[in-house]
Amino acid sequence: MVSAVFHSPLATAAEDVAAMKVAAPVTKAAAPAAAAVPPYADTKPGFDWNGLLMAVMPPVLGLVLLVLIWSLVSMGTAGSIPTPLDTARQAVGIFSDPFYRKGPNDQGVGWNVLASLQRVALGFGLAALVGIPMGFLIGRFDFLSRMFNPLISLMRPVSPLAWLPIGLLVFKGANPAAIWTIFICSIWPMVINTAVGVQRVPQDYMNVARVLNLSEWKIITKILFPSVLPYMLTGVRLAVGTAWLVIVAAEMLTGGVGIGFWVWDEWNNLNVKNIIIAIFVIGIVGLMLEYALIKIATAFTFEEVKS
Repeated sequence: MVSAVFHSPLATAAEDVAAMKVAAPVTKAAAPAAAAVPPYADTKPGFDWNGLLMAVMPPVLGLVLLVLIWSLVSMGTAGSIPTPLDTARQAVGIFSDPFYRKGPNDQGVGWNVLASLQRVALGFGLAALVGIPMGFLIGRFDFLSRMFNPLISLMRPVSPLAWLPIGLLVFKGANPAAIWTIFICSIWPMVINTAVGVQRVPQDYMNVARVLNLSEWKIITKILFPSVLPYMLTGVRLAVGTAWLVIVAAEMLTGGVGIGFWVWDEWNNLNVKNIIIAIFVIGIVGLMLEYALIKIATAFTFEEVKS
């Protein structure tokens, strides 16, 4: 015999009401605990004075140390090296009119900097037009890599100024010879960094391109160029820094208008104040070029490359 137990709906409702009455005191007792939760507090952080201090103080102390050493050297040389104060006064006079013209060899510091930058731009631009495509080819094809690697290894350690007499012999002029020197010293960083970037492209990307039967042009534009861009921009940054270093020495030897020639001309006039001012100008312009290219390279660099 099978027995079954049936519950009446009225009984079930009565049991539910009884359960609610039993649970009600618990709920009322728990209510004050909810009110004990503290209200939302404003946790907005204050200004980071310590971070600002650590960002400002080290550079300031470095400049103070430079001025102190400079002053001691000036005192030790009995005035042969001008003091920082005398140099600052001279700089105020020079930069009050940086673009004056009083003859072919007597121009303001602004014209000299612009002339040097123009030579750097021409030599560097030609090096980029040749070096970047050459780097792609060397990195892409193993045969070209084996063919050009010995030549690059042989020519890259040669001092850029060693190429200056060749430029004077071939181009018969100081200005094209200086541009040639910039070209030959700027091309190697771009070739090497671009080739390394191409060689470090993941092989999986090339396998996918082979499966999709992509043309060589699409492989370069769609796969290689986006991956190689951070390496290429690093080569460009190194090339510009080298070019700015070399142009000063090249202009000292070739003459004409330029920041290097201005340094040499002031030395012939025994104007040490202007030489020191020119040193600071060269450093500031080089720093600005370096900073601008670092920002450009950071903007086009993938996060995994940055880290």
